Amino acid sequence: MSIKQARLDFRLDQAQKGRIERAAELSKKSTSSFVVEAAVDAADKVLARADVTIMPAEQFDALMSALDAADEAPGLAKLKSAHRGYVRK
Repeated sequence: MSIKQARLDFRLDQAQKGRIERAAELSKKSTSSFVVEAAVDAADKVLARADVTIMPAEQFDALMSALDAADEAPGLAKLKSAHRGYVRK
């Protein structure tokens, strides 16, 4: 088990504090443990949404089809015939 040294301080009104303490008591946890677990759970949900792109199945299939289709790449052909400022040796 790691030693907990980091701190996080915040202010709340008396009603919020009372609700949190009551919920912690009903959960049979210390107020600190209850708050840390709730904050970490909320952070995990936000981070999970940030790392995932959700789209309809039809849109995903269209995206995959577009990625599988060969592209003419006219820009690359143009660059290939353009004058080079340097020569690779």
